[in-house]
Parts: sequence; C-alpha cells; structure tokens
Amino acid sequence: MSGTRGNKPAVRTGELLFLVLFVLFAVFLLSQAPDQVKWFKRTKWSSQPALWSMIGVGSMVLFGGLHLATRFRRDKWREELGESLVWLRSLEFAGWFMMYVFLVPVIGYLPMTLILAPVLTYRVGYRSKGMLWASVGAGLVIVLVFKSFLQVKIPGAMLYEYLPGSLRSFMILYL
Repeated sequence: MSGTRGNKPAVRTGELLFLVLFVLFAVFLLSQAPDQVKWFKRTKWSSQPALWSMIGVGSMVLFGGLHLATRFRRDKWREELGESLVWLRSLEFAGWFMMYVFLVPVIGYLPMTLILAPVLTYRVGYRSKGMLWASVGAGLVIVLVFKSFLQVKIPGAMLYEYLPGSLRSFMILYL
C-alpha cells in the first residue's frame, strides 16, 4: 500500500516484517540441516544429495541477511515498522481460531460454533442484532451440514458426558 504525503511518497509496504520473518525462517531451516540432509563419504561434492538444498537455504540466509542489512540503513524503516504492526494484528484471528480448536473437544462443536460465530461477527464490526442472529444461523447451518449431511467425524465433547444417555448419543452423532 502506498500513498503520498505532500510530495514525498509514503512507505507502507510491510517489506520489513516480511524480510525479518523470511530471514528468521531461513536461519531456522539452516539450523535443521544437520538432521535433515545427508552428506555421504566417498561421494563427490557435486553428487551429494544435500548440495542443492544447502545452496538454496544458504543463499536464502546470505541474500536475505544482506537485504535486511540494507533496509536498516534506510531512513524509512520506522514507517515500515508501523505498517508491519498492522500486519501483525491479523494474528488476533489466528488466536480466535486456535481457541476454537482447543475448546471444541471441551464444550462441543455445536455450542462452540454458536458462541464463536456471533463473537467474531461482533469483533469485525457487524454489531446489529440482525447480523448477530444471521451469524448464529450460519453457524447452525454449518454444523448441520458438516455433522449431519456430510457426516464429518468430530469427537464428542467432555461437556456431552453430563447429558442423559439418549441425548448424549444424539449430540455426539449429529451435533
């Protein structure tokens, strides 16, 4: 995203965040190389199975690091850091979905979906009663389609264990 401030173009690319993550990932890959790639004795270096992967990962570290070093020499890196913080805000939604994944085995697929749908709807800014009820309806349809019609096997929740026998079986199988 770029815009202008007066005659100077605004730097809002998020390139700095991408570059830092890229270099960190490349360093991580390089640190895993001793366990992941093989170098064989009595084999020419040009015939080693690990050669091209190590050239690739080494190049990622080298050239990514050089590019990162040039980024810090520029005077606009603080503005790019601000844009990177905007990018990082999207991780909030990954947190919501991780919470959902961890709570489904405890609370159940249907109740957790019916809770999360309106919460996320409210969070993204749709706060009218109609939109909140529409999200509950969409959550209910999603559960019914996945569990009843497509018969996706989702383990029953710990909460279902406290229900009477026939209701517990119905909830585990269909909801």
